[in-house]
Amino acid sequence: MIKKCLFPAAGYGTRFLPATKATPKEMLPILTKPLIQYGVEEASDAGMDVMAIITGRGKRALVEHFDISYELEHQIKGSSKEDLLKSTREMMDKCTFTFTRQKEMLGLGHAILKGEPLIGNEPFGVILADDLCVNEEGDNVLAQLVKIYEKYKCCVVAIQEVPKEETYKYGVIDGKEIQDDVFMISDMVEKPDPEDAPSNLAIIGRYILTPDIFRTIEETKTGKNGELQITDALMNHAKKGMVLAYKFKGKRFDCGSVDGFVQATNYFYDKLKQETE
Repeated sequence: MIKKCLFPAAGYGTRFLPATKATPKEMLPILTKPLIQYGVEEASDAGMDVMAIITGRGKRALVEHFDISYELEHQIKGSSKEDLLKSTREMMDKCTFTFTRQKEMLGLGHAILKGEPLIGNEPFGVILADDLCVNEEGDNVLAQLVKIYEKYKCCVVAIQEVPKEETYKYGVIDGKEIQDDVFMISDMVEKPDPEDAPSNLAIIGRYILTPDIFRTIEETKTGKNGELQITDALMNHAKKGMVLAYKFKGKRFDCGSVDGFVQATNYFYDKLKQETE
């Protein structure tokens, strides 16, 4: 079983300035729950109980969120507000949280490499918390990837179709469909111009990676903006073995953008109203 999930969370969140000047973007709330907790709950529901979080300067709130707040809990003990912390307490009780810092923002591949001491020599999940995913009709997205991994025992990335004109925002794959919605990757390009994109199948922030990916990242040259991209590392990995892409079931909200953040807020607010009616 895959027991560990890595959360790269050292980025600056510049698209949400000034809100993220002193607040980690992963702590921005959708209704009353921060993005990082939605990700932790998804990983826990997929069977993982060790959460490895890559932080950076100004990210102390991520550590504090999954720790006891004695003064706050004393103040609300016995009141109607005590139950508001129930979901966070459940995650604290079920999971172990480990942290390390990424001192420089040198790309997602670099962030994942910094997580090796927390992960060790075992397969692991990766969640980018600002990609908020839901599936009302079955397994969550990370659990879907775990099932693909259990069958093929290789790296798996989540993909979705995007408008061709938006491929410049994503890593984009090309490949052969080997079963329904599962593709063997033959090409991966980081943020291609629409005319250069090999398809409209874009990678989103969910991965299952095998531990040999760490050595592949070390062997990968820096790409755009001098950053070490996980897309480039996975392409190199695919040349040595097999990397799969899975077109997941469910919805994904890009909460790193204002539009996606508002859409997610509206979605969860409408869902809350339906549950309370």
